[in-house]
Amino acid sequence: MGAAAAEVVVAPRPPSAKRRSTTLKFLFELEKPDSVLPAGTAKLPPPSPEPEADSLIDKIASCNRVFTFADDSAECEEERDAKRERLVEVLGAVRSSGAKQETLDHRVMVALVKMVGANLFRAMPPSACPALLPPDGVDEETNVMVLAPSWPHLQVVYDILLSVVTASDAKTLRHHVDRAFLSSLLALFRSEDPRERDRLKTVYHQLYSKLTCERAFMRRSMAAAFLRFVYEAPPAERHCGAAELLEICGSIINGFAVPLKEEHRAFLARVLLPLHRTRWVHTYHRQLAYCVLQFVHKEPGLADAVVTDILRHWPVTNCQKEVLLIEELEEILEVLELKHFQKLAVPICSRIARCVSSYNSQVAERALYVWNNERFLELATSSPGVMEKILPVFVASVESNLELHWSKCVQQATASVKSLLQQVAPDLYARCADDLATRRSEAEVAAAVRDARWRKLETAAADTK
Repeated sequence: MGAAAAEVVVAPRPPSAKRRSTTLKFLFELEKPDSVLPAGTAKLPPPSPEPEADSLIDKIASCNRVFTFADDSAECEEERDAKRERLVEVLGAVRSSGAKQETLDHRVMVALVKMVGANLFRAMPPSACPALLPPDGVDEETNVMVLAPSWPHLQVVYDILLSVVTASDAKTLRHHVDRAFLSSLLALFRSEDPRERDRLKTVYHQLYSKLTCERAFMRRSMAAAFLRFVYEAPPAERHCGAAELLEICGSIINGFAVPLKEEHRAFLARVLLPLHRTRWVHTYHRQLAYCVLQFVHKEPGLADAVVTDILRHWPVTNCQKEVLLIEELEEILEVLELKHFQKLAVPICSRIARCVSSYNSQVAERALYVWNNERFLELATSSPGVMEKILPVFVASVESNLELHWSKCVQQATASVKSLLQQVAPDLYARCADDLATRRSEAEVAAAVRDARWRKLETAAADTK
């Protein structure tokens, strides 16, 4: 029995299998970072992001409650302040994720889009602008400005939305931002708070630049909003958001390729040009003129349609609008080529000449200042036969102002223009002045003959009685 036990031999451990150490040194090594672990030791898995994402989702969901800011009690004020603090924390988390170039979790994106919709998408209050105003009685500097009482919350929500759009790629945005969301966002441009419209402009433009598949839909939506301003909005309704949307359109038009598509030309003719007709054009004319000028820059041949439409709907009693349109015509003249100017010189100069003799001093002075434009003076003097066509109407307006206009400032500006014209074309001006004097004398003779006939008829009628 003892001999048998002595013959039992334990099998040796294979040389490839390394015995796992359980010493204190090995246990201490396990607590070190992965970069200093001994070779051959498996790395520890990273901590799960689920608890952090769940905490952020809960915080976002707690911001879905909307406050009206009508209750000034201490308890309600504390709750509003607490919500703003949570919104700021959410904004910090979103910005931190964008700074690290990390994609937001799908569940976090869903919660964010839901929270943004709950806070932003709302019915707009009635307009605070007076219902009855004279056509040109509202100035940009005196417009009624309505500030949203909930702006402390809305401001942070817009910052969150802008951070999400900036940090997310196009594929992620397509999964979470649909057309209903874009339409609801566009409807917010009717807000009378200029701060909100400015944030909306930035967000909507960022979405347009990233959502390439929705660009056509966004352009159609903006066009529908413009057409509503022109044809459907009540006369007393302010066109809030038109200036901001036109700024976005100006950036879009600037990127159009040449030659322009027929869709883009139709947008100019059917959407942009009719915007000149509204009573609130002074609130967005600068942006509208920029958009129109971009089209003329890209295709100078469109200037004919633009000028024709502006002249066809020239205002009769809105002096402020007349001044704006004269400025727009002058800007168009600066970019016209000689061959296009020869075609448009007569209708444009005829309208400007009539404005020179306007009884409104602002309109008359602005029309006279057109002659101070070097480009206009160059086109008028270098075009063969153009001065012979446009100078007679200007001479009539200039001479009429010097004799009859009530404003001394207009008379001084008229005298300056007269001396300029006499220097540029002295013989032609003298000939036009002589023709004007002849026409006036003939008109006086015709008026005297007409008065004599009326007196003769009155005498004959008296004798028959």
